[in-house]
Amino acid sequence: MVAKYVPPVQSRAGQIFDTIVLLALVFIALFLPLWLSIAVPSRVEKLPEGVSYVAAEDGTRTWTGLSWEVLGQNPTMQAQWEKLGHSMDSAAEIITQPFDYTIDYLGIALTGVVILGYFIFMLAMSEREYKQVIAEKFD
Repeated sequence: MVAKYVPPVQSRAGQIFDTIVLLALVFIALFLPLWLSIAVPSRVEKLPEGVSYVAAEDGTRTWTGLSWEVLGQNPTMQAQWEKLGHSMDSAAEIITQPFDYTIDYLGIALTGVVILGYFIFMLAMSEREYKQVIAEKFD
């Protein structure tokens, strides 16, 4: 008969250390893409037909051919922009630069490979314990 499996007991200091390490890893995993500018949303400029601007050195824009209708905004939307404190010019800077949500298939595939690799690693490292528990419960 197989000996009864007794899991190892972890000390309180070990638990605290593990918790801190896991929190640090989660923090790094969430903020590293931002720090490396990998997960920065990209914006593309999409000017409606007949609309153009001239940018000054200080960054301000002088628009030509601009109207709420050309920007695709109805009177209700116009009222909401004005409630937010935007003029037609400042709203145009936001409306004409929407976010680009292009999917990076290589990044998704790489993420899947990393997750699958981690899962296989965890199964391989825990194989002995799994076998002991299964032998104890079902032998």
